[in-house]
Order: sequence, then structure tokens, then C-alpha cells
Amino acid sequence: MSIEGVRRLVDEGRARSWALAELSRPGLTAVRHPLGFVCLPIERDGGDGVCLHVWSGSLAHTEVTTSQIHCHSWDLVSHVLYGQVRNVHVVVTDAGADATHRVYEVVSGADGDRISPTGRTVRHATGSVEVFGPGDTYTLAADRFHSSVVPEDGEAATIALGRGRPGARDLSLGPLDGAAHHVARQPLDAEETALAVRLITAHLT
Repeated sequence: MSIEGVRRLVDEGRARSWALAELSRPGLTAVRHPLGFVCLPIERDGGDGVCLHVWSGSLAHTEVTTSQIHCHSWDLVSHVLYGQVRNVHVVVTDAGADATHRVYEVVSGADGDRISPTGRTVRHATGSVEVFGPGDTYTLAADRFHSSVVPEDGEAATIALGRGRPGARDLSLGPLDGAAHHVARQPLDAEETALAVRLITAHLT
């Protein structure tokens, strides 16, 4: 189903039934996302993507190598299926000697993410904090620095719809002296993928 079709179902209040139907499809394979959650890719069409994201203490996660503060090369629509998600906006200011972080570019490929330091050094401050619960939908434009925060030990899942914006880049804030590195997207095995599916299903039924 196209990203527009999924957004229409979300707007019509049919997100939960759509998610349950997708979770019953054979052949789903979840992956550990570098930002600490588990992603179940549902649809990819050029620069458009539809995924289910799940945060759970029952699922092992990848340690973040830069920081949780990042911006996307795509416009995001996120719908909370259950739990609480805080969208923390971050104000990033270019800085020299008093910089606290460096901007890293993230280039994703089939084998994972290549993360490279840029010449841009910055300081940052917390901007507005939006709190969303079950049934809420929020949007975030490309090129906006933010972090998605789930309360400690919290359980949450979202439908994430992304539409690529030409010329935009995926960026993350990291240490001033960090080196280029590669982070593999680790697929979950069949047993742990099934666990992720059961966790989401249990919250939706």
C-alpha cells in the first residue's frame, strides 16, 4: 500500500486494524535501528517508506554511536499505536572554540549506515517538547533536529511514514573528535522477530 493509502487509513481511525493485518503477513523481518528501537519495514517505494517502530525492554537494541539528536532527509508522519513518545525539538547553533558537538552525515545502504564527521561544529539546546500518546499523529519536516524519547522502561510503537526530500541529508550530532565508522543494520532472527510481532499484537488486541 502506498504512503498516501496508509496515511488515509490513519486519518480514518483505522491504524490499529491496518497494523494488525500487516503484522500477520508472512516473511516479516525486523531490524535493530541505530537509534535504539526495532524497525519492521513494511513498504519501500523510491524515497517513500512505511515502517512499524517498537520500543521494548524485551528486545535487545543497538547502542547509539553518535547521539539521539538527529535530523532526517525525509518528511516524517508518525502515528502512536500505544505508549508515549516525546518529540524533543533541538535548536542547533554553529560554534567554533565553544562547540560541544560535531555534525555527522549518515548515508544508509543495504549493508547499514556509514557515519562520517563533517566540518561543522555546533552547540545545541532543547527547544519545545511535544508529548504524544495512543492515537496521536504528529509530523516533522526534513532537516529539523530532534530526538524521539520513550520514557524509561516504557513500551511504545508507532507507524512511521517517510517521504524523501531532494537535497536533504540524514545528520546526527556526535563527539567533536569522533571518527568515521560503519553501523550494520542487524536483522532479528525469526524467533525475535516473532517476539516483536507478539509484543505489538498484544498491545493492539
